[in-house]
Amino acid sequence: MIKKLALGAFSLLTLVSLVACGKSPDVTANAKGNKIGEDTIKIGVNMELSGAVAAYGKAEYNGIKLAVKEINAKGGVDGKKIELVAKDNKSETAESSTTATNLAVQSQVATIIGPATSGATAASSLVSQKTGVPLLTPSGTQDDLTINTDGSTKDYVFRTTFKDSFQGQVLAQFASENMKAKKVVLYYDNSSDYAQGIAAEFKRKYKGEIVAESTFIAGDKDYKAALTRFKDLDYDLIVMPGYYTETGIITKQAREMGIDKPILGPDGFSDATFVKLSDKKNATDVYYVSGYSTKINLNDKAADFIKNYKEEYGEEPNMFAALAYDSVYMVAEASKGTSDSTEIAKNLGQLKDFEGVTGVMSIDQQHNPIKSALMVRLENGAEESATPVEVKN
Repeated sequence: MIKKLALGAFSLLTLVSLVACGKSPDVTANAKGNKIGEDTIKIGVNMELSGAVAAYGKAEYNGIKLAVKEINAKGGVDGKKIELVAKDNKSETAESSTTATNLAVQSQVATIIGPATSGATAASSLVSQKTGVPLLTPSGTQDDLTINTDGSTKDYVFRTTFKDSFQGQVLAQFASENMKAKKVVLYYDNSSDYAQGIAAEFKRKYKGEIVAESTFIAGDKDYKAALTRFKDLDYDLIVMPGYYTETGIITKQAREMGIDKPILGPDGFSDATFVKLSDKKNATDVYYVSGYSTKINLNDKAADFIKNYKEEYGEEPNMFAALAYDSVYMVAEASKGTSDSTEIAKNLGQLKDFEGVTGVMSIDQQHNPIKSALMVRLENGAEESATPVEVKN
């Protein structure tokens, strides 16, 4: 058994090397999948539980554990209990791929939930394509995560959240129609595919004028030079694609410099750390894209989720917890009547009108969810409201 597992891991590494060298074998040709046990369904968790974006991973893991607890308390799936096999990818891309291999080959899981971020998901997706073990990322948004370079859909990669280009569309439409912004400043993270993708789509869809465009790099701490350049320009709001680790600090420095314009951002703002970094008083007139908010219950299930999550963890769930919670229930639904992981993948791709706490969704042909978005407004660091946005194509 040990030799077989070692050979499986070796062949997977060989395939990665071939792809890296520019060769493109049919990676799903031998994707036979893993069998589902007689008494349990193993779900792997490949999550950022430590490192730079651990706030996302920890929230998602909480949502995952709560969903599994509820499902198992009701008898499991087809009488089988869900068994979690959780591993920390340390917020590192290379570690994410290694973790995915360990879960699929060594642990023989039937599905992998995570990673949380796009880069880590991209690194892990080849493992799912090779092994036939579906990967469902709760929050990976990069557009091409679920598609191959030739435009075909990856058989074993799915997501629960919106893709980057959709968020760019939401921001553009909300800026124009809800905020009536005719002129904006675009300030985004140039070191992140996530932020670059959102910024690019915003520029394509926004109908007004971008009076200034500037970029920052993940890890920067002082943004005053850039903020000074557009502080006194004539504009209505700032659009800031990026993660909370930088945008929270930028918001603080902008407000302290006297920049009081509304700030719009993507779902990367959706963590309590954003408010900690910006300070509550500065996190005012801030809006961000979300698939979930405690200020608007999309259905009765969402209200129960908020109640149960608070009882379990002593705090309200954020968007990442909600997306991961939905991910488990999606996998549970897709696991009904199946005998191996490839059948779960097929069912995930055919999921229709699934009622989750982040809304009713169906999976499209490219394995993206079709559902509404929200724009959450922060005032003094707290969610004040959430506005549904139906994107007009």
